[in-house]
Amino acid sequence: MNVLIVQNNTKLGQLWKDHLQRHGHATDIALDQETAILHLARQYYPIIILDIVLSEGSAIAVADYASYRHPDARVIFVTNTSFFSDGSIFQLCSNACAFLPRATQPDDLTAMIEHYAVVH
Repeated sequence: MNVLIVQNNTKLGQLWKDHLQRHGHATDIALDQETAILHLARQYYPIIILDIVLSEGSAIAVADYASYRHPDARVIFVTNTSFFSDGSIFQLCSNACAFLPRATQPDDLTAMIEHYAVVH
Protein backbone atom coordinates (compact mmCIF):
# COMPACT_ATOMS: atom_id res chain seq x y z
CA MET A 1 0.00 0.00 0.00
CA ASN A 2 1.14 3.56 -0.65
CA VAL A 3 1.91 5.71 2.38
CA LEU A 4 2.81 9.39 2.42
CA ILE A 5 4.87 10.65 5.34
CA VAL A 6 4.80 14.43 5.84
CA GLN A 7 7.53 15.07 8.36
CA ASN A 8 10.18 17.81 8.41
CA ASN A 9 12.44 15.79 10.71
CA THR A 10 14.33 13.92 7.99
CA LYS A 11 15.86 11.30 10.31
CA LEU A 12 12.50 10.39 11.80
CA GLY A 13 10.79 10.37 8.42
CA GLN A 14 13.49 8.08 7.03
CA LEU A 15 13.22 5.77 10.05
CA TRP A 16 9.48 5.42 9.49
CA LYS A 17 9.93 5.00 5.73
CA ASP A 18 12.53 2.25 6.13
CA HIS A 19 10.35 0.40 8.63
CA LEU A 20 7.25 0.63 6.44
CA GLN A 21 9.15 -0.52 3.37
CA ARG A 22 10.39 -3.57 5.27
CA HIS A 23 6.71 -4.37 5.85
CA GLY A 24 5.90 -4.10 2.14
CA HIS A 25 4.52 -0.56 1.96
CA ALA A 26 5.54 1.83 -0.83
CA THR A 27 6.41 5.03 1.00
CA ASP A 28 7.17 8.61 0.02
CA ILE A 29 8.36 11.45 2.24
CA ALA A 30 7.46 15.13 1.96
CA LEU A 31 9.24 17.68 4.13
CA ASP A 32 6.70 20.48 3.72
CA GLN A 33 3.19 21.41 2.61
CA GLU A 34 4.13 22.18 -0.99
CA THR A 35 5.86 18.85 -1.58
CA ALA A 36 3.08 16.94 0.16
CA ILE A 37 0.46 18.51 -2.09
CA LEU A 38 2.54 17.70 -5.18
CA HIS A 39 2.66 14.04 -4.08
CA LEU A 40 -1.09 14.01 -3.44
CA ALA A 41 -1.79 15.55 -6.86
CA ARG A 42 0.13 12.76 -8.59
CA GLN A 43 -0.76 9.68 -6.59
CA TYR A 44 -3.36 8.16 -4.28
CA TYR A 45 -2.24 7.43 -0.73
CA PRO A 46 -4.82 5.58 1.38
CA ILE A 47 -2.94 6.66 4.49
CA ILE A 48 -0.95 9.77 5.33
CA ILE A 49 1.27 10.23 8.37
CA LEU A 50 1.24 13.96 8.99
CA ASP A 51 3.19 15.92 11.59
CA ILE A 52 0.86 18.59 12.93
CA VAL A 53 3.73 21.10 13.21
CA LEU A 54 5.49 21.64 9.88
CA SER A 55 8.36 24.10 9.58
CA GLU A 56 7.09 25.16 6.14
CA GLY A 57 3.39 25.27 5.45
CA SER A 58 0.32 23.98 7.23
CA ALA A 59 -0.55 20.42 8.18
CA ILE A 60 -4.23 21.39 8.18
CA ALA A 61 -3.89 22.57 4.56
CA VAL A 62 -2.33 19.22 3.61
CA ALA A 63 -5.14 17.32 5.34
CA ASP A 64 -7.76 19.50 3.64
CA TYR A 65 -6.21 18.97 0.22
CA ALA A 66 -6.04 15.22 0.83
CA SER A 67 -9.71 15.24 1.83
CA TYR A 68 -10.63 17.08 -1.37
CA ARG A 69 -8.39 15.10 -3.73
CA HIS A 70 -8.77 11.66 -2.12
CA PRO A 71 -11.89 11.57 0.09
CA ASP A 72 -11.18 7.99 1.26
CA ALA A 73 -7.62 8.75 2.43
CA ARG A 74 -7.08 8.72 6.19
CA VAL A 75 -4.65 10.89 8.14
CA ILE A 76 -2.68 9.83 11.18
CA PHE A 77 -1.49 13.02 12.85
CA VAL A 78 1.68 12.94 14.92
CA THR A 79 3.19 15.58 17.18
CA ASN A 80 5.78 16.22 19.83
CA THR A 81 3.73 19.02 21.43
CA SER A 82 0.55 19.25 23.46
CA PHE A 83 -1.08 21.21 20.63
CA PHE A 84 -4.53 19.70 19.86
CA SER A 85 -4.20 17.35 22.84
CA ASP A 86 -7.86 18.08 23.55
CA GLY A 87 -8.85 16.06 20.49
CA SER A 88 -10.06 19.06 18.51
CA ILE A 89 -8.06 17.86 15.48
CA PHE A 90 -10.87 15.36 14.87
CA GLN A 91 -13.36 18.22 14.59
CA LEU A 92 -11.09 20.23 12.28
CA CYS A 93 -10.12 17.41 9.92
CA SER A 94 -12.76 14.92 8.85
CA ASN A 95 -10.10 12.55 7.53
CA ALA A 96 -8.19 12.36 10.85
CA CYS A 97 -8.25 8.83 12.22
CA ALA A 98 -5.54 8.97 14.91
CA PHE A 99 -3.44 11.44 16.87
CA LEU A 100 -0.17 9.98 18.14
CA PRO A 101 3.00 11.20 19.82
CA ARG A 102 5.99 11.49 17.51
CA ALA A 103 7.78 8.98 19.76
CA THR A 104 5.37 6.17 18.78
CA GLN A 105 7.34 3.03 17.99
CA PRO A 106 7.57 2.17 14.26
CA ASP A 107 5.90 -1.23 14.85
CA ASP A 108 2.92 0.48 16.49
CA LEU A 109 2.73 3.07 13.72
CA THR A 110 2.76 0.29 11.12
CA ALA A 111 -0.07 -1.48 12.93
CA MET A 112 -2.11 1.74 12.93
CA ILE A 113 -1.48 2.23 9.21
CA GLU A 114 -2.57 -1.27 8.38
CA HIS A 115 -5.68 -0.91 10.54
CA TYR A 116 -6.88 2.44 9.19
CA ALA A 117 -5.86 2.37 5.54
CA VAL A 118 -8.55 1.94 2.91
CA VAL A 119 -7.23 0.03 -0.09
CA HIS A 120 -8.79 0.63 -3.52
